[in-house]
Amino acid sequence: MADTSVKRRRAGGRAANQERRSRELFKQMPWRVPLNPDRPTEPMGEDGVEAIHDGAMRILEEIGIEFLNEEALDLFREAGCKVDGTNVKMGRDWVMEMVGKAPGHFTLTPRNPDRVLTIGKGHIVFGNVSSPPNYFDLELGHKVSGTREQCRNLLKLTQYFNCIHFAGGYPVEPVDLHASVRHLDVLYDKLTLTDKVMHAYSLGKERVEDVMEMVKIAGGLTEDEFRATPHMYTNINSTSPLKHDLPMIDGCLRCVRRGQAVVVTPFTLAGAMAPVTMAGAVTLSIAEALSAIALFQYVAPGSPAVIGTFTSNVDMKSGAPAFGTPEYIRATQMTGQMARFYGLPVRSSG
Repeated sequence: MADTSVKRRRAGGRAANQERRSRELFKQMPWRVPLNPDRPTEPMGEDGVEAIHDGAMRILEEIGIEFLNEEALDLFREAGCKVDGTNVKMGRDWVMEMVGKAPGHFTLTPRNPDRVLTIGKGHIVFGNVSSPPNYFDLELGHKVSGTREQCRNLLKLTQYFNCIHFAGGYPVEPVDLHASVRHLDVLYDKLTLTDKVMHAYSLGKERVEDVMEMVKIAGGLTEDEFRATPHMYTNINSTSPLKHDLPMIDGCLRCVRRGQAVVVTPFTLAGAMAPVTMAGAVTLSIAEALSAIALFQYVAPGSPAVIGTFTSNVDMKSGAPAFGTPEYIRATQMTGQMARFYGLPVRSSG
C-alpha cells in the first residue's frame, strides 16, 4: 500500500527566506512618533544656563545682528529696536517678550492626516538628509552627482521607512534639473511619491510661495484652511557670525504670515566663524537664532517656531570642518537645554 502521508517541509532555510521576501522587504516597526521617556540631558547647571543666556542677550543689546533685508529692518524700526544701517540692536526685554509668544509645541499636518506630527512635548521626529550634492552608487562603487531619478528613488525610501517622519530637503541634489525650476519638479515628485510633511527652501520668494501653493493644492485646502494650522515648514541658516541674509528672512516672513512653521538653525563652527570654546559658540548660536525668532513673533505672534543647532568645530591645523565630534554632541546638548529654558522645540542634526 502506497504511503500517502505528506512529507513535512523544513520551517527554516531557503523556503522560509523566500516566503519572508515575498511578504515585505524587511520587518519594521509600525508608523508612530516616538515619545522620549528619558529625562533631558542637562550638561549645565543653573549658573551655566544663566551665563549663556546673559551672553546671548549682551550680544543682541551691545553688538547687534546684521539683517541684510530691508523689510526686516523696517519691522525692527517699527518695533523700537535700534537700527544702524544693517545692524540691529534689540533689548533683552523685547526679545524675551517676543520669544515668549512662540508655542512650546505644535502639530504639522500633511495631506495624509494619519501622518500628523507633534513637534515638541518630548516627541522625537526624524527626516531625511537635505541636499547632499552626491550619492554613493553601489553598482559603480563610487560617488556620483545627484540626478532626478536618484532623488526620486531616495524619496521612495523616505516614504517606505516608518522611522522617517517627514520629507525634508532634497535627499540628493538633482543637478540635472535647472536650478530655476528644480523646486517645482522635486516637490511634484515629493507630493506624488510621499504623503509626509513637506519642506520648503527659503531661497527666493518664488520657491517658498510655489511650495506653499503646491502643498495647499495637494491637500485640497482653501486658503483659510491652509492658514489655520501648519502643514509644512522651512529651515534657514544664519550667516555666522551675527548675520541673516535677504532670501532666508524673506522666506520665513512669507511662511509665518500664512501660518506655517519656521526653524532657525545657525551654522556655527567653533574656531572658524564662532568662538573656539563650546560655551562661546553656543552663546553666538543662541543670539543668532533668537534674533530671527523674535522678528517672526513680532510679525505673527504665536506662529510655530523651532530653535535649531549645528554647532561643531574645525580641525585647528587644516581649518576643515569636523563632524561627529564630542564637541558637536556637547554643543547640541547645551543648545537643547537652552531651548527648554526658552520654551521652544529644538532641531538638531545627526
